[in-house]
Amino acid sequence: MKINSFLPKLIFSVLFLTVFSCKKNQNKDIVLSNEITVETPEGMIWVPKKTFIQGAKETDKYAMPREKPAHEVTVDGFFIDITEVTNAQFKKFVDETKYVTVAERPIIWEEMKKQLPPGTPKPHDSILQPGSLIFNKNVKAVVGMDNYFQWWTWKIGANWKHPQGPNSSIEGKDDFPVVHITHQDALAYCKWANRLLPTEAEWESAALGKNTNSIFTWGDDASLLIEKANTWQGTFPIKNEPKDGFELIAPVKSYPSNSLGLFDMAGNVWEVTADFFNVNHYSDLDISKPILNPKGAEKPYNPDNPYQVEYVMKGGSFLCNASYCASFRISAKMGVAEDSSSDHMGFRTVATKEMLQKK
Repeated sequence: MKINSFLPKLIFSVLFLTVFSCKKNQNKDIVLSNEITVETPEGMIWVPKKTFIQGAKETDKYAMPREKPAHEVTVDGFFIDITEVTNAQFKKFVDETKYVTVAERPIIWEEMKKQLPPGTPKPHDSILQPGSLIFNKNVKAVVGMDNYFQWWTWKIGANWKHPQGPNSSIEGKDDFPVVHITHQDALAYCKWANRLLPTEAEWESAALGKNTNSIFTWGDDASLLIEKANTWQGTFPIKNEPKDGFELIAPVKSYPSNSLGLFDMAGNVWEVTADFFNVNHYSDLDISKPILNPKGAEKPYNPDNPYQVEYVMKGGSFLCNASYCASFRISAKMGVAEDSSSDHMGFRTVATKEMLQKK
């Protein structure tokens, strides 16, 4: 990865990666196996217990090694948000708790350098300012697709309230997914809302809808991508052809739901999960016996980012294109550092019957 001469490659990488309500619906009840009736929380849907194939599907030509081998799992039923958490929902949380997101906090060098090799020089204070990563939509040419710094910009002052920097706002965008949210921020929201982040297995169960072995949230027909999900059309990242009607991020529910009634399980923004990102996790599994409610890897492992704890994010975003990441597939996954944020990552939450019974 090439980088500006004023900032060492390693420091910029760390900046990239580290600084990178629950009313009841009175009309819907779920009768659980123990015969206790639980009302479906407003804005959520029940995902029934299901046995399905997790990981790369046999006919998926874009599947990556970390998605293999495919394996059969059984996941108990749970509730999940119909949409990604929106700006309006996150604002209510912030208004009630006065929470300050990671992208809004001062960068503390003494803490950051703990994640770096000894002796790493401190960058200039002008760089160590609160902010987040935004996509550079004005990029006209790239040299090699492995240097993603070519289309990302560290924007001082970018955060959930100012998604494109200090001069931008979310006014009139209550129904857009909240972005510039780290894993830490998502957990704080969950604690307030009496929710959890989904495990990767729960996320895949929900994304499959009523299917058990499909590549996409709608089935296996790749030709339906433009009408089914907010992704990149054209040549990534230099030519954007918004044939689906949206150049970048879109309001939730702008595309059809899957067969369970869930929106944007593919595209729009990445969704962070509860599981550690470990590129060897599936290959280390014992798939000779049934796997019930998998909780992911015991520890994170990513040789491309060995200094930080990363979590699995799923679903892809408005930047996903078959020529680059093709992460609009159900089995696709990437790792994100626990304190990293950007303008194409958000989250959705889940709830279990036990949580709702205790409330």
